[in-house]
Amino acid sequence: MVDLETSSKQKILVADDDSTMRMMLVTGLTQLGYHVEVARNGEEAWQLLQQRGAAEIAIFDWMMPGITGVELCHKLRERKEVPYVYVILLTGMDTLDDLVVGLEAGADDYMTKPFKAAELNARLRAGRRILDLQRELLAAQAQLSELANHDSLTGLWNRRVVIERLDQEIARAARQGSPLGAILLDIDHFKRINDNWGHAQGDEVLRRVAKVLRESVRPYDCVGRYGGEEFLIVAANCDSAETLRIAERVRRALAANPLQTASGALAVTASLGVSAVRAGAGCDANALIAAADRALYRAKDLGRNRVEWGLADSGLGIELR
Repeated sequence: MVDLETSSKQKILVADDDSTMRMMLVTGLTQLGYHVEVARNGEEAWQLLQQRGAAEIAIFDWMMPGITGVELCHKLRERKEVPYVYVILLTGMDTLDDLVVGLEAGADDYMTKPFKAAELNARLRAGRRILDLQRELLAAQAQLSELANHDSLTGLWNRRVVIERLDQEIARAARQGSPLGAILLDIDHFKRINDNWGHAQGDEVLRRVAKVLRESVRPYDCVGRYGGEEFLIVAANCDSAETLRIAERVRRALAANPLQTASGALAVTASLGVSAVRAGAGCDANALIAAADRALYRAKDLGRNRVEWGLADSGLGIELR
């Protein structure tokens, strides 16, 4: 009788050096609705488990030539950051000591030969429930990581992460003797946008700016929401000239694409401050951001919708224009 719960054709790996036992397992599992992969020994099983889309459930014979079922369990549990494989050991040994050895090796369940189809089906159901719970847990962890690392409104890195990335890039630039640029961007007259157009429209402006930033920078640059209507771009391996070009490209892209609303076009511009670390020079994140911040305020003072260069005290490793 086909198990309707396996209608998705879940894959199971069967590893047994006994051809009669393999045939019995394949026949029974196929009737239950599973897709079965077969290995004649431990080496074949291990090779199949390394492949993309490998089975999530495996039934290993305890005693096989080469790599035994218990040794396969050890090897599986030593792997890191790969999908979990639920393992059932199948053996003629049925003492308590044998059970302990198998479970301590990493097996999830244990069946003695000759197996009964009904018992096997029940144990596989238990394995599927555990795998389903694991998938739910991993999805929840991924969601928590997303919430912890990204700004919920724009989807960009949040302030903590973008500063961490800046610190990492500063350390890498020092090791490799390469330059590094930083750009601070502030949306022009954002308070006026909120006051005149409403906060919902202000949120849409923030999302639009984030989209333009992602599309205007290089794939390996880091972009984050620094706070409020401010954004930070970490431009890896960029000297002052290249960082200025990126900033100007961002500024032009924003100015050229007004936000279309029910009440008409809403012009969105930004002021940008740029600073960069010279190749081979040392600097810390605070100094680099402070120089870009001073340039940002100068851009505002000079009329907004422009890019300005950050001046800093010599000796900090920050380029002077």
